[in-house]
Amino acid sequence: MIAIDTNVLVRFLTQDDADQTRRVQRCFATAKDQDESLFLNHIVLCECVWVLSYSYGFPKAALVDVLDRLLATKQFVIEDKPSVWAAIADYRASQADFADCLIGIKNRNAGCETTVTLDQATAKLATFRRL
Repeated sequence: MIAIDTNVLVRFLTQDDADQTRRVQRCFATAKDQDESLFLNHIVLCECVWVLSYSYGFPKAALVDVLDRLLATKQFVIEDKPSVWAAIADYRASQADFADCLIGIKNRNAGCETTVTLDQATAKLATFRRL
């Protein structure tokens, strides 16, 4: 298994640089030919959503679709996939950022009763409480 950095994942999704896209596609094809999985950790997923949203202007519905497709792609191994699915559900149903949704889920899974925040939208999630 090899890990994928955010810039590689963003290039794979946007294909907006021909040379880099070819390099990424070659890497992914080689991994597939060698039956090697591609690991995506939580930080990469959060950064990817942020970059696609703020740098590429992806609307929330498109971001949810990207996350759903990544989790459904067999070649990708997702860090703690059940937590990511739960975070996607919260993200889809709220005004909170995806990263905040994942933070709340991870903290709950770590045994935290709640996560305190100053963010109004995030505070509406069941895993948060507003200060």
